[in-house]
Amino acid sequence: MPLLDIKNLTLEIESTQGWIKALDKVSLQLEGGEVRALVGESGSGKSLIVKSIVGAIPEHWRITADRMSWKGQDLISMSSDARRRIMREDIAVIFQNPVNSLDPSASLGEQLMESIPDHLLDKGWFWQRAAQRKQIAVKLLHKVGIKEHSKYLQAYPSALPDDICQKFMIASALAASPKLLIADDPTRGMEVTTKVQILKLLTRLNKIRGLSILFVSHDLLAISNMANTMTVLYCGQTVESGKMHQLRRRPLHPYTHALMESAPSFRKDLPPKSPLATLDGTIPTLQHLPIGCRLGPRCPRAQRECVKVPEERRIHNHFYSCHFPLHRSLK
Repeated sequence: MPLLDIKNLTLEIESTQGWIKALDKVSLQLEGGEVRALVGESGSGKSLIVKSIVGAIPEHWRITADRMSWKGQDLISMSSDARRRIMREDIAVIFQNPVNSLDPSASLGEQLMESIPDHLLDKGWFWQRAAQRKQIAVKLLHKVGIKEHSKYLQAYPSALPDDICQKFMIASALAASPKLLIADDPTRGMEVTTKVQILKLLTRLNKIRGLSILFVSHDLLAISNMANTMTVLYCGQTVESGKMHQLRRRPLHPYTHALMESAPSFRKDLPPKSPLATLDGTIPTLQHLPIGCRLGPRCPRAQRECVKVPEERRIHNHFYSCHFPLHRSLK
């Protein structure tokens, strides 16, 4: 049984033009110990999937799914208390904007120590437990690369750069020893050395502790080095999913192929100063979504059939949703 199992997740947002499907039948699975990458352009709905999993969706939005479960427990019909318990004990999230995700009225040390669960502390007087919390907090900061812990524990989020706040977010996420870590672009804005350090930490936690990771990012090179599997999202629709090495070697969906071609790190035969491959046009807005396959207006292989939503097809463990995949010749 997969840890996280999502089948045909649909999220509708109310607007002046009626209900809009921001997510349209998105499917996603995550096994224990797996690192799955979730890839797509800005505006493709990656963060909406993260918010749907953790229950951070406004009540007036409509969310439906054939299946959305954590260890076999239905997340949609679950009570809010049970959902919060899972989020507190089993699932941790690193959000995109660390400064906005932290409490501006509390110091970073207070917020980090508050995230440490009671069962990790030994029994004792309240001052002894407070000292234990601080020791654990210091160890967590050292893990994520913050050595001057005394300088930052008393600081407030507004007084620190984004990369330091992001490291505090990562430390808070790891405090409860979760079974699943959802990392929503955790290395955004970090310098290269810091980014490598964070990626190595996450890889080590996956190998040693068996931590499952849903890695949401635009950094295809970082994803390819640590992810086992990848799900590609375009404009709220799942277009392709499978093993990382399969998608790198032989993508079947035109959008996945375009993503790979746009990353120079994946093209060893690319001469210097060569223009990168791109798709014409831009990702549509939610108010002007095309019918059928949402890539249709930009797709070089689009045909008349693309006005219908393509069904998901499967070749072994490789899933794709396209009327005219790359292994099929055009008429």
